[in-house]
Amino acid sequence: MASVSRMTRFAVIAASVAVVAAACGGSSDDDKKGGSGDAGALSGRGPITLATGKDTSGNMQNLVNTWNQQHPKEQARIIELPEDADAQRQQMVQNAQTKSNAYSVLNLDVVWTAEFAANQWIAQLPKDQFDLTKFLPAATKTGEYRNNLYAAPWKTDAGLLYYNKDLLDKAGIKEAPKTWAEMQQDCAKVKGAKCYAGQFEKYEGLTVNFSEAVASAGGVVVDDSGKPNVNTPQAKQGLDFLVNGFKNGMIPKEAISYKEEESRRAFEKGDLVFYRQWPYAYALSSKEGDSKVVDKFGVAPLPGLNGPGAPTLGGHNLAISKFAPNKATALDFIKYLTSEQTERANLIASSEAPTLAALYDDAELQKKFPYLTTLKASLLNAKPRPQAVRYGDVTAAIQEAAYSALTGKATSDKALADLQNKLGQLITS
Repeated sequence: MASVSRMTRFAVIAASVAVVAAACGGSSDDDKKGGSGDAGALSGRGPITLATGKDTSGNMQNLVNTWNQQHPKEQARIIELPEDADAQRQQMVQNAQTKSNAYSVLNLDVVWTAEFAANQWIAQLPKDQFDLTKFLPAATKTGEYRNNLYAAPWKTDAGLLYYNKDLLDKAGIKEAPKTWAEMQQDCAKVKGAKCYAGQFEKYEGLTVNFSEAVASAGGVVVDDSGKPNVNTPQAKQGLDFLVNGFKNGMIPKEAISYKEEESRRAFEKGDLVFYRQWPYAYALSSKEGDSKVVDKFGVAPLPGLNGPGAPTLGGHNLAISKFAPNKATALDFIKYLTSEQTERANLIASSEAPTLAALYDDAELQKKFPYLTTLKASLLNAKPRPQAVRYGDVTAAIQEAAYSALTGKATSDKALADLQNKLGQLITS
């Protein structure tokens, strides 16, 4: 699992992206008009910005540089927002509410589409200018609102179980656990490391981890009719898995403050046997340097109560700010970033999960990234978070309930009952 060297990454990106960047240089009359309907406002050419969370992959600037080399009069500039997803959303919302033109393209978390579209903060995209049949269906759906496309699927995500293969081998364990009970049994055999962690700080990551636990016990946060349904025995089993984990030491106490990067660093130090994480960490943990688990870790589907769990669907989509100039350039930039050549290059450089289905079945990529088959299976089994116009309030309610239970401020029963009442006020079918 040796990492790709910096020089190799640059060579791969330059070779595989230059062609598609050049292809995006021109525009048809339809592009200049921006298509039909609301998408007709996508006009204007010139410099643009990409508002995005902190680039932990280290590769986003490389992709922008390649675009800029091919578009000297339509330069793109990254505006890097905080690492924390909630803080990113807050800055984007504030920018939209003031109708600022500072952001052109928004790198939106997949759960923000409904809120941003309903408030008319982002422009409708021309569906006929994207071949949506090539994208993973679940990823495409996250960019739609009322059957219209508002955000193009760029990076998708589903939680995976990372495990320290070296520690398991020393304990005589040959495969990753498929259930929570098996994981706890494995940890009892391993010496010198703590058992399991995820992302449990009170932020969006906690919504993700809570939702995964509930779904992996057979429950749902929101049912098929769009109504909240968390005050159930299944949801309690999922939440209790986490609550009891903190109580019995399966989950270390310090994990209550873990976000993605804190949990990644703990795993790379060799402090954890197992942890739940997004695919982006694969490349980072494989790099020589600070990581002590290079060539010593593997990934598997998340375990659940009675078998493989149900990960939460994550990822990011690209939208165009309703208040930005040069929307035609922004549209071409989105087409460039979501093209097969660019998504392939980004996967090679960063291990971030692409949204184009064909890349998961590519033999060359499977050889380089053995986890792709596992990831595709996880994506097909992934469950979305609630799609709500008031998503900010929804996720805050979930975080408050889960955090109260994890820290012992409320019982699981009370936390779930309160959450059911709160979500009932926030979500309409």
